[in-house]
Amino acid sequence: MDRQRLDKWLWHARVVKARTSAAELVASGHVRLNGTREKSPGHAVKVGDVITVALDNSVRVLKVIGFAERRGDAGSARELYENLQAGDLQAGKE
Repeated sequence: MDRQRLDKWLWHARVVKARTSAAELVASGHVRLNGTREKSPGHAVKVGDVITVALDNSVRVLKVIGFAERRGDAGSARELYENLQAGDLQAGKE
């Protein structure tokens, strides 16, 4: 798989709890793909894309590094992206 729907990827990466929430987040304009606001939940993302998500109290900047067929646990979700936020770069390393 070399591409995946934006809403599905956000759900698999556990950015949101439900796929419908992911679709609503995108449709409401709270997601940017490579710096451009994306309003289509079905837009395809590919490896290397940078996704910026404005959540209630934070902003997450994630680089797509993989895809999943099914939604897994939090550990497998972290394998789908690289966190590009400056304050969190060291937090993800053990």
